Amino acid sequence: MADDTIRLFLGGDVMTGRGVDAILPHPGPPDLREELVHDAREYVRLAERTNGPLPRPVPVSWPWGAALELLDQLRPHARIVNLETAVTGRGVHEPGKAVHYRMHPGNASCLAAARLDVCALANNHVLDFGPDGLSDTLDAMDGVGVATAGAGRDADSAWRPAPVDLAGGRRLLVFGVAAGSSGVSPHWAATADRPGVAYLPEVSGAAADALAERIAAQAGPADRVLVSVHWGSNWGYDVTREQVTFAHRLLDAGVDVVHGHSSHHPRPVQVHRGRLILYGCGDLVDDYEGIGGHEAYRPHLRLLWLPTLDAATGELRDLRAAPMRVRRMRLERAAPDEAAWLADLLGRIGERFEVDPDGLLRRAERSESD
Repeated sequence: MADDTIRLFLGGDVMTGRGVDAILPHPGPPDLREELVHDAREYVRLAERTNGPLPRPVPVSWPWGAALELLDQLRPHARIVNLETAVTGRGVHEPGKAVHYRMHPGNASCLAAARLDVCALANNHVLDFGPDGLSDTLDAMDGVGVATAGAGRDADSAWRPAPVDLAGGRRLLVFGVAAGSSGVSPHWAATADRPGVAYLPEVSGAAADALAERIAAQAGPADRVLVSVHWGSNWGYDVTREQVTFAHRLLDAGVDVVHGHSSHHPRPVQVHRGRLILYGCGDLVDDYEGIGGHEAYRPHLRLLWLPTLDAATGELRDLRAAPMRVRRMRLERAAPDEAAWLADLLGRIGERFEVDPDGLLRRAERSESD
C-alpha cells in the first residue's frame, strides 16, 4: 500500500477478564458477585461444554488465535481496541454492579502479544475494582508498552489523547470517551482530583462540539484524529438519532474516524462526507461461549475492522473487515458461509459489503442507482 495511506486495525470490546483470565498463566482471584455465577472458572467450563476441553494454562497469545497471523500479513500502521476490563489483582468489587471484570497484571502480556498500540479505557468496566484497580490498569499498560486513552489519574490525563507516530512526521491522535448509555456511572467521571474516565453525560450535538474544541486545542494540522466512544446498549441494531448527530458533528469538525463499541455484535457502518463511522464494532475477545439467549445475533462471529485512510486528508480510501469466529476462547477464521452471513447483515443495516477472494469483507463501491 502506498505511503500516502494509513492502515488501521480497529477492534471492539476486548474482555480478557473473568473466564479468559482464568485460563492464562497468572489467573487472578476468581470470585464474582453475579446472580448466577460466583466463580470465573465456571465460564471456562461453559466454553468447554460447548466446544471441547481447553488446555490450562494457555499461552498469552491464545485468545488472539488466527488474528495474529492475519494482522502480521496486513501490517496495519496502528492497532486499537477497547479494553473492557480492569487489570488488577486487588481493589474491591464496585457496589451495585451485576458484572465485574478483572485480569491479573501478570497476564497483561496477552495484550502485548497482539502488538496493540492503544487500548481505549473509557468504558463501563475499567473501574469495576475502584481507583486502585484503575491505577493498576494504567501501570500494567505502561509496563507492556501499550498506550491508553479515555481514563486516567485525573481529568487532564483521562481526556488526553494517545498519540501513535506515523510516517512522514504525522500522528494519529486517539481520544477515548464513554457515555452513560453504556452503563458508565456518572461518579466514574475523572475530575481534577479524582481518577476516572472521560465521561459524556449525554450524547448530543453540544457534547460533540465541546469534544471538538478539546481536540482542536491538541491536534496539529498534520495529525489524523480518531474518537473511540463507548455508547449504547449491548444488543440490537438500532442507532439513535443522538448518536448520528454526535458522530456527524465530530466528523464535520475535523475528526477522521468514530470508533464505536459496547454492543456485543456489529452495528451499522456509515460513511459521512468521506469519513468513517463504526457505530458498534462488536465484541472481539470474551468468555461468552455457552451463554445462551441471543443466538439470533450470532455473537460468536467477530470482525477485525481494517480501514485505510488518506494520510493527508483522513478520508476513507478502503474498508475491509476480517470475519472471525470464537471457539475455545480463541479467534479462528470464519467459514465462508459465516463470512457471507456477516456481509449480508452489514448490508441490511448499513453500508453494503462483499466477500473478496481472500475471505475478507470489503465495502462495496456504490453504483449510480444506490
